[in-house]
Amino acid sequence: MNTLSILFVLPLLIIFSYLFDAFARKTKFPAVILLMITGIIVRAITNAYGYNEFGFVDNLIPVLGTIGLILIVLEGAVELEISREKLPLILKGFLAALFILVANIWVLKWVFGFLFQMGNSEAILYAIPLSIISSAVAIPSTAGLISKEREFVIYESTFSDILGIMIFNYAIRQFESGQPLIGATPLVSLGLQILGVIVISLAITYVLFRLLQQIHHHVKFFLILALLILVYAFGKLFHLPALVTIFIFGIFFSNVKSLLPKFLLRYLDIEQSEKGFHEFHILTAESTFIVRTFFFLFFGFSIKILDFDSFSPVIYGLIIFLIMLILRYVYLTVSTFRIKPSSLVYMSPRGLISILLFIQLKDVSFINTSTSPIDERVLLIVILSSMFVMLLGTLKKPKVEETNIPEEGEENNSENIIVDTQLEPQNIPETESKNLNESETENP
Repeated sequence: MNTLSILFVLPLLIIFSYLFDAFARKTKFPAVILLMITGIIVRAITNAYGYNEFGFVDNLIPVLGTIGLILIVLEGAVELEISREKLPLILKGFLAALFILVANIWVLKWVFGFLFQMGNSEAILYAIPLSIISSAVAIPSTAGLISKEREFVIYESTFSDILGIMIFNYAIRQFESGQPLIGATPLVSLGLQILGVIVISLAITYVLFRLLQQIHHHVKFFLILALLILVYAFGKLFHLPALVTIFIFGIFFSNVKSLLPKFLLRYLDIEQSEKGFHEFHILTAESTFIVRTFFFLFFGFSIKILDFDSFSPVIYGLIIFLIMLILRYVYLTVSTFRIKPSSLVYMSPRGLISILLFIQLKDVSFINTSTSPIDERVLLIVILSSMFVMLLGTLKKPKVEETNIPEEGEENNSENIIVDTQLEPQNIPETESKNLNESETENP
């Protein structure tokens, strides 16, 4: 493609993505499905015209996906309000992410071993990406939920991303070194590693805050984003859960008053931080939109319809998704004592993280992805199935929740009505009071 063609295509793709996003807000239909379908259609058109050399896409998808993951976790963390009252909700989100993730991995490992005679290590590594909820899809799809359910989905999906990546890297390290996955020594080492990352993350967060206030250049937020991406890259280099650093920075950035100790707050200009918070939030939201747009477009572009020459991937994908949906329903039923499924049961989409970890499986020495029955086609079926079920779940929102919880505008209007009806007589203009008195005398 020449320069002029690229200048036409790129803006049109962004415009289409914006229209898809607006359509998703009106209909609750996931915009990422439309982006992937657009990529698939564009790939079919290019193949029809004889353009088949797109090797750069395979290298571009992991880069876009990693940057998109950082931005999405950062955006989700920035939007969260941390308070003592919300600690139970945070704990519920963490426990849901942990137990559902572990249950999915264990059951899928058994299913893969039974159906495909996979070894334990290979089955576990294939099960982990399929078990992780995608915050890249879940968080933008929570607009139609009530606030408590929305915050639960944000917490759960973010924790699912972080825990899933940690377990995946830990499993690869243990299997490649020939050590058992579960044992006292490796688990204690992992726990100490997580604590160390949290302490380092807090120090990095404070340094970035100080740096943000010392920079007087008009371009500073992209510098902070670049430093966060660099921190994540160093964490990946040493197989550390660097996504924790991104999450902690976002949490502290939006809740600096309530989370930072008082002796540290005196060294920060809180008013300046709050002023920059809004600008930084806009920057992350728009950057996330651009990166997510091109990631799912290129992922759809990498899919060839002709590769679906068998019905087996569809069956495998549906079986995997049904297992995960049943496990999620069982956990939420037991934890909430509600047999009737709520909207939260359906809010478990797969997406960006699953794609990224599947790509990393190609670099694992003891796995041959070219002969595995669990391939990109099965992954695509699982992703699409989870998104369509999530769509049905958002459309199934109970009416009681909509009517019992007033909007902020309704609350304000009711308050205004009360105030208007309780006006004191002296606040009424004299002309109006005279007219009222005359009417009262005429009509005793």
